[in-house]
Amino acid sequence: MTESIPHDEAHGGALGSRLNWLRAAVLGANDGVVSTAGLVVGVAGATDDRSALLTAGLAGLLAGSMSMAAGEYVSVSTQRDSEKAALAQEKRELREQPEAELQELTDLLAQRGLSRDVAREAAEQLTERDALRAHASVELGIDPDDLTNPWHAAWASFLAFTVGALLPLLAIVLPPAAWRLPVTVLSVLAALALTGYSSARTGNAAVGRAILRNMGGGALAMAVTYAAGSLLGATGV
Repeated sequence: MTESIPHDEAHGGALGSRLNWLRAAVLGANDGVVSTAGLVVGVAGATDDRSALLTAGLAGLLAGSMSMAAGEYVSVSTQRDSEKAALAQEKRELREQPEAELQELTDLLAQRGLSRDVAREAAEQLTERDALRAHASVELGIDPDDLTNPWHAAWASFLAFTVGALLPLLAIVLPPAAWRLPVTVLSVLAALALTGYSSARTGNAAVGRAILRNMGGGALAMAVTYAAGSLLGATGV
């Protein structure tokens, strides 16, 4: 029983990490769909020139994906630095005050429902096996061998945004001119329904509300940018 405690903690932490990555991927794809759709639909309101639409769409895709990757890299790098600092502090405390750390681990295990005697025995066994890993898992919720990787996060955001952005870009440049706008709008709304469903499922939220909110936001963004593009096109700007 004592050996199962860190295993469950690590398993729960790994599961939470996987869910966070999935949620980030869904949101990245959603951002790619909405931002690129708004851009190309806005340009379509001003002109039906295919090369202009392709240029605008590609520029939006590259700018958005690079921005997402850079932002994710900076954010996750900060998180990784915080994790490494917390582990370094824990290692120092284990070296300087081992008895206090053992008592702290005992208290943490007792707070999870173990009796004081069992919690003490478990804390002693975990400390003998790997004190830093035990405290990292139980106290900090960190796996020392599986720290967040900023490069993985950056590439994941880059790819997720790119995949999402490709849909409105292809939808606006491939069909004949008369079909470009309706095909793009319908494709984008379908994609937003899918990402809304996926984000709701990963977050255990209400599916219908998430889908409607996602589609409503995307529809509003396309309507606003198309109106702005139409106005600028009509005035010859």
